[in-house]
Amino acid sequence: MSIRPIARHAAASVCYLPLFAARVQAGFPSPADDYMDRALDLNQYLIRHPAATFYCEVAGDSMTGVGIFSGDLLVVDRALKPQHGDVVLAALDGELTCKVLDMHKQRLLAANNKYPPIAIREGSDFVIEGVVTSSIRRHRCLPS
Repeated sequence: MSIRPIARHAAASVCYLPLFAARVQAGFPSPADDYMDRALDLNQYLIRHPAATFYCEVAGDSMTGVGIFSGDLLVVDRALKPQHGDVVLAALDGELTCKVLDMHKQRLLAANNKYPPIAIREGSDFVIEGVVTSSIRRHRCLPS
């Protein structure tokens, strides 16, 4: 899996979009609520630490087991302290990768059985660039 940096979060313009008051059923349909409850700014919803947050695009299939697919955008927060079990963006010996952090066994885990764990060996060049807090997936590309 390779990672392509997209952009740092800047003091961006605010774009409030309507948010339905009711949750949408993914099983059997429920009676439709035809009103909006409030406006939602995705920056406020997805980003806790704007100055420490950046986006990157995923390539590869090693994280499909946690719902991260090739082409998804990751929201990565550098301000969060990585914890065992977090999905992180890490640099290991100069290669960026998105994996699950296993602090107990000092390794990085793919979320796809096709890929073995990656040991973090003593003396290796290892840096956690940030904790992945969200992923964004397009289901239909918008026209340019």
